[in-house]
Amino acid sequence: MSKQRETRERVLELIDELGVGDAIPSERQLGIDLSVSRLTVRAALDELVREGYLVRRRGAGTFVAEPKVAKGIDISSFSDDMRARGLTPASRTIDLRTIPAGARLGRILHVSPSEPVVAVKRLRLADGEPMAIELLHVRSSLVPGLKGADLEENSFYDLLESRWGVAIVGGTQTVEPTVTNDEESEALGVPLHSPALLFERVTRATTGDVVEYTSSTYRGDRYRLVTEIGVGGRSLQPAADIGLDQLSNWS
Repeated sequence: MSKQRETRERVLELIDELGVGDAIPSERQLGIDLSVSRLTVRAALDELVREGYLVRRRGAGTFVAEPKVAKGIDISSFSDDMRARGLTPASRTIDLRTIPAGARLGRILHVSPSEPVVAVKRLRLADGEPMAIELLHVRSSLVPGLKGADLEENSFYDLLESRWGVAIVGGTQTVEPTVTNDEESEALGVPLHSPALLFERVTRATTGDVVEYTSSTYRGDRYRLVTEIGVGGRSLQPAADIGLDQLSNWS
């Protein structure tokens, strides 16, 4: 094991003994305690900061970060995910507009390019902290009268079923690594080009019709993916790649 890897593991053990927000020893002190160079300590800490275990505060030091939220790859609402983990979900609607589907979105939603589509940009929060920025696209005819405030007070899936009688029964979801752009970095409160996870989702109703296309950029420092594997010859596989390009309908 390399010195940097060994140092990283030793610091992880230290983190396990501390609480969220606790300061870790200085690079100099860690070098003395672990009998390694300060450069090795810095490299190990840099890696742990990138992975979300630590957070640096200018002029104050390095501290234990909030634990990452474990997210599965099943199709469930953000609100349900957060509540299941003891966090309070919230949404802030940044923009809501009706646009023509266009060629790419029309293919995804199985509608003509001229079909009106409601396009919503939302900031998703947990316990008041930004977690993801989401671009939701749904046929206008499915959600007549949908307002931005509706999505700040209710889960989209709950609204679909209670107000419009549309139940989500399945779909396809992909996950890939990405980095945040200028807008995402500002909204999520992270540095430009921070590691992130891009979730793209297409869901279907009981009729088999496509209901929504959503792309969500989750903070990489607060999320980790968790899935199950089967036994006895049965395995649970992540959703197959649906090959969707991220849409750019926003000015």
